[in-house]
Amino acid sequence: MTNTLYLCCSAAPPVFDVARVIENAQSRGWDVCLGLTPTAAHWLAGSLDGLAALTGHPVRWQYKFPGEPDVWPAADALLCAPATFNSVNAWALGLTDRFVAGVAAEALGKGTPTVAMPCTNAALARHPQFEQSLATLRAAGVEVLHGDTGHTPGEPGTDDPGHFPWDLALDAVGRAAAGAGRS
Repeated sequence: MTNTLYLCCSAAPPVFDVARVIENAQSRGWDVCLGLTPTAAHWLAGSLDGLAALTGHPVRWQYKFPGEPDVWPAADALLCAPATFNSVNAWALGLTDRFVAGVAAEALGKGTPTVAMPCTNAALARHPQFEQSLATLRAAGVEVLHGDTGHTPGEPGTDDPGHFPWDLALDAVGRAAAGAGRS
């Protein structure tokens, strides 16, 4: 049986590597559904059809209309990566005007195993709300991969998206799903 992974990506440079990440997740047995923030969808606009073909599911960045059927199967796990400063704070505060934040917030209420890997620069990571948001997500059961346990932010303008530890994130979501008996 294949398990379904919701991969929710914000607009940070590592999102440009999402096709390889999807293929890696699929090789690990995941059926991947890709959700994007509106800016990430804009950045990947020329690749959206190919990403939908790769996953076998529509790429989503907007909510469906009321009464429309859900086009994705239920999630067995959720990975929010790269999760920007804005996405992390919106999610932790329950601000669900964007599809990715809404899906992630709902996953917590459903008890879906959830992993987040923030991708922000060190200046934003020093903002007092960011640490509070990470603490809120951890308290809600999210495995947050940040700093020594995940992505370490660099100073503004120095982050290289090639150093984003996608394999670490996929390993963590696999463990989280297994721990919940979903893999």
